[in-house]
Amino acid sequence: MNRTTILKWVTGISEGLLAIPFAGGTFILSMSWTPLLFMFALHTITLIFSIKDKQFSSGSILGMITSFIGAIPIVGWIMHTITALVLLIDASVETKN
Repeated sequence: MNRTTILKWVTGISEGLLAIPFAGGTFILSMSWTPLLFMFALHTITLIFSIKDKQFSSGSILGMITSFIGAIPIVGWIMHTITALVLLIDASVETKN
């Protein structure tokens, strides 16, 4: 398993945790939206590595968008869920290859 696939697993699981109703939102609010900034940086790093490894990651771009939209309560929850699914499916496909 290469570094891009590992980063997709990590970001997908992290997005999934942020998508847990009430718990994810409470965590984000209690940390003054810092987790969204952290996730933006992690998605950016994943995107850079995926481009270098020639494994383009649309999930990372979606995650970067989600980091900005995540401040909106219901929309953020939906976006975190979608992003987690995209990243985890992408990572599982790469793991099987």
